Amino acid sequence: MPFPMPLVESRPLGRLRLHAIQAGGQRLDGGAMFGVVPKVLWSRRIAADDRNRIQMGMRCLLVEHPDGLVLIDTGAGDKEDAKFYDIYGIETDAQGAGPGELPLLAGLRALGHAPEDVRLVISTHLHFDHAGGNTRRTPDGGATATFPNATYVVQRGEYEYATRTNERTAASYLRHNFEPIHVAGRWRFVEGACEIVPGITVRPTPGHTPWHQSVLVTDGGETCCFLGDVVPTAHHLPLPWIMGYDVEPLVTLESKRALLTDAEAGEWLLCFEHDAHTGFGRVRHDGKAYGLAP
Repeated sequence: MPFPMPLVESRPLGRLRLHAIQAGGQRLDGGAMFGVVPKVLWSRRIAADDRNRIQMGMRCLLVEHPDGLVLIDTGAGDKEDAKFYDIYGIETDAQGAGPGELPLLAGLRALGHAPEDVRLVISTHLHFDHAGGNTRRTPDGGATATFPNATYVVQRGEYEYATRTNERTAASYLRHNFEPIHVAGRWRFVEGACEIVPGITVRPTPGHTPWHQSVLVTDGGETCCFLGDVVPTAHHLPLPWIMGYDVEPLVTLESKRALLTDAEAGEWLLCFEHDAHTGFGRVRHDGKAYGLAP
């Protein structure tokens, strides 16, 4: 069955146009997704299946920018086997996609674009469910850039971290998702907060990984923040609701605190990458905790 989420959700931001494209569905263990938060609490917000997994998305953000199409994150891609997809609950069937067509590419096509049209790909980090679509399989079993005319952007520290794994991190970093980009000379490594093109900046939000970044898109006095995994779903807005996957959860806590403080003050639009049902929203603090604004 196709995953139960719209393939594309679009909205304006100033003079820009934003398109949230689902790169596929995903089902992961609810306990892992909510860390130390007891199931009796998180299950009130989102139901688990008979394997204790919750329905998630892999939302990417396409920005129609004057300098060309900018794509933020790329989902899990198509290079893994059936066992891998079952372990991580990857769902790649999308309504409107052609036979064997990846949802991300189907979404691009539905918007009238091709992979060759993308000029910039920004990775929040290089975990397989965020950077797997950076590359695609070749007939000889190798991998090549999915977006052949794009420059790819990531924090330099994240790339170095991804290429020097340990027992805790190795399962999340698959070299065929990022090494072919390096071989092709298409990476642009950045360090810290910086503007990538006018109106699009990256902001370090470490904790999930030490060099995780979120992406801010600003135009006409409006700002949208693509959160990545610092706040993967709207259910993770309360500060202590942090994934068990985060390598530095107390750092995540402070990244969230600073980011959500700015988001509320600036009335930012937030884009939730892994939320199956809420693509966009704004944040409010009710005196006790952060949550979605009405």
